[in-house]
Amino acid sequence: MAAVSGIRALMKVPHLLILQQSFRLTPLQLASTRHCSGSNGLKLPSDTENKSLLENLSLLGVDVKMVRQRQPGVLRKAFTNEMGLAQFLQEKGTSHKIIASIVSRYPRAITRSVEHLEQRWQLWRNVFNTDAEIVSILGRSPESFFRSSDNENLEKNIAFLISLGLNSKDLHRLLTTAPRTFSNSLELNKQMVEFLEDICHELGGNDPEQFAKSVISKNLYILIRSTKRVKANIDNLKTFLKLSDAELLALLQGHGADILDLSNEYLKKNFKNIEQKIILLGCKKDDMKKLIINYPMILYIGPSTLNSKLDCLLKGGITIKQILEKPKVLDYSTQNITERLKELQRVGYDFEKNGINILDSSWKRFAAKIEKLSDLPEE
Repeated sequence: MAAVSGIRALMKVPHLLILQQSFRLTPLQLASTRHCSGSNGLKLPSDTENKSLLENLSLLGVDVKMVRQRQPGVLRKAFTNEMGLAQFLQEKGTSHKIIASIVSRYPRAITRSVEHLEQRWQLWRNVFNTDAEIVSILGRSPESFFRSSDNENLEKNIAFLISLGLNSKDLHRLLTTAPRTFSNSLELNKQMVEFLEDICHELGGNDPEQFAKSVISKNLYILIRSTKRVKANIDNLKTFLKLSDAELLALLQGHGADILDLSNEYLKKNFKNIEQKIILLGCKKDDMKKLIINYPMILYIGPSTLNSKLDCLLKGGITIKQILEKPKVLDYSTQNITERLKELQRVGYDFEKNGINILDSSWKRFAAKIEKLSDLPEE
């Protein structure tokens, strides 16, 4: 074993020299480098941090204080691969600053072997076109790449999701937005897909595979939620809005899929608030049903925020009827709405005559419209 260890050490020398030049490490400092035997390396006594590891992390510019806050157990491991990781990422085009940031924010990255990293990178390259795309994602969300240590499970999940008809764009979004999807067991992901297909059958749909694909594409978080939560939300929507099977199926195949991952209590609370507010403003329950069907994302907005937005619009001279007809104006923050209303008031904009479409536009288009209205001669 001693001979084998010696050979391994000699094989690493060229790589260490590269790191020495890149990170300006001295031979004495490099002597403290260790190489991991896996993601579950041995640990030192519970209250003892690995001093040579701390030295290497400091040399790499890692925020050790952040490491202690996020994953302190990593600092007590006897075998880690911080230098191997740094070299691997550097060869992929990652800057020293980003490498330090990655380790600071997701310390367990240093427990991955080079072999594991190579395998995982290749799996990601089956989805992404370039190394640069992956580097960019690592800089924003290191957890998405390093969270799971099971490459075989990742490979199976990618193959399964592709088999559902999800395209590369969908996989990109899943990997970057809901990476836990790929940490799930294959069986768990299959369970959710089968559940969605059963829902389609129950509601009279004739293409359960397309239904499941559509829901997943619209709601990236659904595969990391429980079937129990999703089933309760579907039942609540049907009960709250008194929907027929056909109406519910149409809602779920559309933007209704966006709200299926909400907590059951949050959904109930928001629905109750909308009902109370709408009735208070002189609307009927049918108006509320139409509003939610046309704009399900309103159920994402908390009671105080929604009430503030509605009050702001109403005070600005907009009617509740106009809001019901153009609910996407509620996408914007109360501050954004307030600023736009002030500008429109300044140029004498007539909502009754011109409608409220102007509120649902980009800042660039809005500014251009305000400038045009400002240049018009006063009547």
